[in-house]
Amino acid sequence: MPLPYVLLSAAVSLDGYLDDTGPERLLLSSPADFDRVDEVRASVDAILVGAGTLRADNPRLLVNSPERRAARVAAGQPEYPLKVTVSSSGELDPKARFWHTGGEKAVYTTDKGAQRLREAGVAAQGIAVVPLGDELDWRLLLEHLHDVRGVRRLMVEGGGTVHTQLLQRQLADEVQLVLAPLFVGDPRAPRLFGPGVYQGGRLRLVETRAIGDVVLMRYEPTAPGAGAEAAPADRHWLRIACELAERCPPSRTAFSVGAVVVAADGTELARGYSREDGDPVVHAEEAALAKIDPADPRLAAATVYSSLEPCARRASRPRPCARLILDAGVRRVVTAWREPDTFVEGADGAAVLLGEGADVVVLPEFEGLAKEPNRHLGVGPGPSPE
Repeated sequence: MPLPYVLLSAAVSLDGYLDDTGPERLLLSSPADFDRVDEVRASVDAILVGAGTLRADNPRLLVNSPERRAARVAAGQPEYPLKVTVSSSGELDPKARFWHTGGEKAVYTTDKGAQRLREAGVAAQGIAVVPLGDELDWRLLLEHLHDVRGVRRLMVEGGGTVHTQLLQRQLADEVQLVLAPLFVGDPRAPRLFGPGVYQGGRLRLVETRAIGDVVLMRYEPTAPGAGAEAAPADRHWLRIACELAERCPPSRTAFSVGAVVVAADGTELARGYSREDGDPVVHAEEAALAKIDPADPRLAAATVYSSLEPCARRASRPRPCARLILDAGVRRVVTAWREPDTFVEGADGAAVLLGEGADVVVLPEFEGLAKEPNRHLGVGPGPSPE
């Protein structure tokens, strides 16, 4: 299921703390950075904080700039983004400023938490209370925000437990981290990230910017997902595959396809596209795999990203791409578009892959991008990522 783009936003001290242990909140950002945060808030559909942040900071989570709010309204959006909090227990103060400022609000909780919130009168204030079962399920929560509330971009402002859980579950598309020039040094103070298992490899640094005396760093994950579930990095790599298809020399007898092979730690192993280097019959996956040493041990845990489903049959070469992928030892494929019957009737490369134990993930929100370089073949439009 499609999920919102999840942006984690936080400020920390040089020694990695979110706050100190004093009675007042430690202000880590500069005035200029607070204005940047306000700009980001104005650009998203919803802002989320955990119950701990709600209790500790009593935030309002508003877009403070009248001009930015007016621009939202002029664009047909609500004046304020949807405000969201998450609480397993449902033990939240109904008098908190979160509930009584801004526009629409929602709280995601367990079945027991929902009952407690109703008894406390929170639901009676017109606030959406969404029970998710016996336990909180982050993926289910994000699916509900996307499908029911129409949230396409979600800003998460804390706290550390929420950030940790989303990163460990590979549900965060971006980390916006501000580093403040001070130390806390108190082991009792809250840190941004907790212990546990995170994605492998290094994150990709996409921006650094000095804002007064603080520094903004923006990172994106690079490690592919595992099994049949998509991770944020899968969307990044599949977009690259779709963009590679634009480089294909047009053909009336074959699709334009792009492919990328990525190791489990997010290292790109190779990329390719149809008819690359003047070969009139080479396929994208074939071109990419040919650039990798067949003995490379990383292939067994790698993911192949292809803008079009790998072929199951072809006339130009003895082995179709689905077979090439399996023979290379790869057991995970992410694609945007199932192959139509334009050239091969009943094409079903996914069945070949699944039949030998490979995982196949289809992200239909990228179908429009995959089809774009093939419009001359008469393929219809498809959805594109929002």
